[in-house]
Amino acid sequence: MPTAPDPREELVQLGARIDALSALVHRLAEENTQLREAQAQLAGERAQLLSRNELARSRVEAMIQRLKSLEARP
Repeated sequence: MPTAPDPREELVQLGARIDALSALVHRLAEENTQLREAQAQLAGERAQLLSRNELARSRVEAMIQRLKSLEARP
């Protein structure tokens, strides 16, 4: 006949599981913070690239207009 589990051993095991879960929560919170910082940095880089792309597009359009005006001269 199996014996009943020792309540002290169950408490030790439960404490170990709580410690492991606490460490996991801490690690995931740190990872989440790092991911949010990376996301913010990437969003900033994206905004900067979009701005540079718009500037380049404007410059190209201006060059095209100047070329068209040169072609239209007699």
